[in-house]
Amino acid sequence: MRRPTLLVVVLLGLGLATTAGAQDMERGKQLFSLCAHCHGAHAEGKQLALAPSIAGLGQWYIEKQIHNFKDGIRAMHFDDLAGMRMRPMARWLKTDEDVKSVAAYVASLPPVRPAPTLTGGDPAKGAPLYATCSGCHGTQGEGVEAIGGPALSHISDFYFVTQMKNYQQGIRGSDPRDVTGAAMRPMSMILADPQAQKDMLAYLQTLPLPGAAAAAKTGGE
Repeated sequence: MRRPTLLVVVLLGLGLATTAGAQDMERGKQLFSLCAHCHGAHAEGKQLALAPSIAGLGQWYIEKQIHNFKDGIRAMHFDDLAGMRMRPMARWLKTDEDVKSVAAYVASLPPVRPAPTLTGGDPAKGAPLYATCSGCHGTQGEGVEAIGGPALSHISDFYFVTQMKNYQQGIRGSDPRDVTGAAMRPMSMILADPQAQKDMLAYLQTLPLPGAAAAAKTGGE
């Protein structure tokens, strides 16, 4: 009699977990409605709001950056205009559960490649530049969670340029708690030349969006 009883308990537990997960996603969608004013309804980003495309970024990365904003690891420098706008929005998420819910929802959205706002980049010149970055961000720009490198294949170019400047000038990555940010500071010096940044961005535009390779193998199903 114990085995059937145990099985029922396990099945009920799985059912409750599934329901909780669905509720979390719905909660995340509700919370994101405020974020959408800057990041767009599909998290595609808005340059005028200084808000990058974040759809399809790893949940782990979104959670980490929200906590960095909340804890003052990011956006404490007065020259970080976009970050200072983001920090109070992050602090609006009062609980860890809310952070997880909104991060899970954003991560579930299809990645969006924003239309480029910069021109004049050469992807052929950008390819060898990106080779240095691929160890942390993935050969296809898909991101590497184990190292803390986010996906770059669908990054907003205006945001990329701003963050390179922020790293180079110590606006970002100077807090001793920001381990990955500190690692990025010397790496950003590889792209000190604005033309090199354009070349890198042009190459990133040629990379597949996360999940695109898998979709192609299965016929998009």
